[in-house]
Amino acid sequence: MTSGPIRLDIFSDPVCPWCYVGKANLDRALAAHPEHPFVIQWHPFQLNPDMPVEGVEKRAYLEQKFGGKARVDAIHERLREVARAAGVDLDPDRPQRMPNTLNAHRLIHWAGIEGVQPAVVAGLMRAYWVDGRDIGDLPTLADIAGENGMDRAATLRLLNSDADADDIAARDADARHKGVTAVPTFLIAQHYVVSGAQPPETWGKVIEELTGRAE
Repeated sequence: MTSGPIRLDIFSDPVCPWCYVGKANLDRALAAHPEHPFVIQWHPFQLNPDMPVEGVEKRAYLEQKFGGKARVDAIHERLREVARAAGVDLDPDRPQRMPNTLNAHRLIHWAGIEGVQPAVVAGLMRAYWVDGRDIGDLPTLADIAGENGMDRAATLRLLNSDADADDIAARDADARHKGVTAVPTFLIAQHYVVSGAQPPETWGKVIEELTGRAE
């Protein structure tokens, strides 16, 4: 077994479908390997940092970005196939808004301080991809905080301020400067990088290698 915990830093964005699938795959691997050494910390990376604060209509945005309805339909069908294989409830057409996620990342940061980051990250992804909620809306974010172990009223007061916004933007910029170009990106022990929504089997091998190496 390992002699101590190993940091697993995850760079993600709640509106990234591959992050949602990647988290589900990692969760399955961790459940199958309760001896895993990971201590997980989530970090901000905005897929769309220039998104208006109020967000935009998601389908129109994607069709403009990817070149039309047929292209988006093909991407979404591929996502459905991957999600089904991962046992994930994901319909890419369910969310109607493409939000700016700066405030969602602020919430994830505060959740880390309060020790409920895993629950809040899961809650945000589930809210967006399963329930189709607008996670750019401040009361909705406060609701998600309250549903996952945080004080709703206190969180809403913070969301209505500029608290930690500059810090989140700086951390996002630092991730890009260090070479993160897409999410999810996983950094193991501050040294080894794993990119993309890797299957549970891959994570299982990583865990077995890490735990076996210390024996």
